[in-house]
Order: sequence, then structure tokens, then C-alpha cells
Amino acid sequence: MSTPEFGLVCITHSTAVRFRTLTLTRYKHFPVSARVRILDELYRHNLRVLVRAIEYCAQHGFGLYRIPSSLFPLADLPDGVGLSILEEFRKDLSWVGRHALKHGVRLVMHPDQYVALNSLSETVIENSVQVLEHLARLMDWMGLARSPWAALNIHGGKAGRLEQLVDTITHLPPGVRSRLTLENDERTYGAEDILEVCQRTGVPMVFDLHHHLVREHLESFEDPSLGQYLEAAGRTWPHPEWQIVHLSNGRSAPHDPAHHDLIHTVPSCLRGVPWLEVEAKQKEYAIAHLRAQWDRVFAAYLPVPPPHPQPEPPAVLPLEGPPLYSGGRNALD
Repeated sequence: MSTPEFGLVCITHSTAVRFRTLTLTRYKHFPVSARVRILDELYRHNLRVLVRAIEYCAQHGFGLYRIPSSLFPLADLPDGVGLSILEEFRKDLSWVGRHALKHGVRLVMHPDQYVALNSLSETVIENSVQVLEHLARLMDWMGLARSPWAALNIHGGKAGRLEQLVDTITHLPPGVRSRLTLENDERTYGAEDILEVCQRTGVPMVFDLHHHLVREHLESFEDPSLGQYLEAAGRTWPHPEWQIVHLSNGRSAPHDPAHHDLIHTVPSCLRGVPWLEVEAKQKEYAIAHLRAQWDRVFAAYLPVPPPHPQPEPPAVLPLEGPPLYSGGRNALD
């Protein structure tokens, strides 16, 4: 039986893929004259790490990579400093997108929980749309498809505001809406709610099995509703073979919303799922162990036993990037 394409989420457990960041408070402490240099160096570094992440995934057979939404910190500030730097890196970003395509690595993004398209505050909604527009602009510059293949995945947002969520999605700019996907969560919008929004808006649903288990207080991952929502979510995708599913296990108990280091219990309904993002603390180790156990798990319909000994870490790729074009600023020189 074929295994799914596994997705690495943002960073590795080892130090192979690690990005730098910068807080707004610290940024404001720097004199205006130094801000361009500081952000230029930060963005240059993170672009190199993004190249490393793509090559890392390709080397180790991870078909999907979730780009951190904070890849370029503070790039959407009103002062325009970060955006002006990114404008000069557009050719580099285009090369990165082609590089991912060449290596067969699917790129997606997942903005943080502060993106709420149905907030009680119009300002929060406007800011959330601006965040999504910024990320969609980066995806455009990387040449990523304006489709859910390059998913821009968010949660439902403010509780009790389903109609507002539907309305805001309907009026999103094309670069955002064409890529948008919605994910159920364990507190605010369960699978039933998100499925309704997706069916009404034509936005694909990313089904998170652990969130569903926790929210509905299910006895196990073998509850029939998981398979039912997994199948229903698949029908919201324009191509079923594009469907993305999230899997994690509770850290201290099945209903613990915090993620376990590894995946030790696999729902049998995942047989045949095409794309699986593994949300586990040990990242690449969790994927390696899960992939090694995949066929045996489904042959016996048994939980995955904890690994002993721990799998060897994948090799660390050198932090190098080829020059991409001549003339002007080159982030990967």
C-alpha cells in the first residue's frame, strides 16, 4: 500500500532548518538608518534557510513543506522598509518557487491564530485581510499557483460569527481566496461548522483529526465520524488528490490539545489519504518513524508503538545557495 506524501511543518527538530526573527519592540529600538541593513540581513538569511528547507524535504522524501508565515518579519509594517527590501528580492523568490517545483516539493502556508476574518472589530478583520494579502503576494512572487495546491490555511476565527466568516471570504481578493483553505479547531469551529462554511464558499477543508477528537470528546481515533468528515472534506477540494489532512496525538493523553513528540496512534481512516501534515514536536523524527511503520500499521490496524531506539536524524544540508541573477541586490549571493 502506498504511503501519503508527508509534510514538514516550518522547522526541523534538529538545527538543520531554523529561521531568525525580530520583534517589533526590538526593531523600534534601532535607529531608522540601521533598519534597512538589519532587515536586509535577516531576510537574506531566511531566504537561504528556505532554500535549505526545500532541499532538505526533497532529500528526505517529504513531499510538502509548510513555509513559516513569519518568514519575513515586519515586512508589512506601515513604514514600508521590509516591503521595499522584499521588492528587490523578487527574482530570488521566483527562483525559490521554481526550485521547489524542480524538486517536487509542494509549498503551503498557515498564518497564525491572530488572523480572524470574522472578528467583532472591523479593524481586526482589515488587518487579517492585509496579512493574507501580504502572504499571497509572496506566493505570487514565488510563482505558486493561485489554487489550493498552494494552500493558505486558516482557522475559523471568532466564535458565533459563521455568517460573517462566509461574507468576508466571499469578498476576499483573488490572490487570497483562490488559495484559501479552512481548518477545524478544538475549541471554536468544529468539523461540522467548517464543513458548512467550505461548502457555502467553495473553499477546501483541511481536516485535523486530533482537533476533532478533542472537541467532540471521542473515545478513540476509530470513531466513525473521523472517516465521515475526512471523506466529506475530500469532496470540498477541486481535485481530491490535492486534499491535505493534519495528524497529531495528544502530548499527555488522547484529549490533550498539546502535541506529542511523535505519532503513536494512527486512525485507520487515513488509509489512502494523499497528503498528511505531521504536527508533532519531533518533526522529522516523527515523520521518519511514522513512514517506516505505515504499511504495518494498516495491515494490523494497531497503534504505532513508540520508537526504540529513536531514529537517526536526517543529515544536515549545508547552508548554501547559488547566485540567482546578475545585477541588483541578490539575497542568495
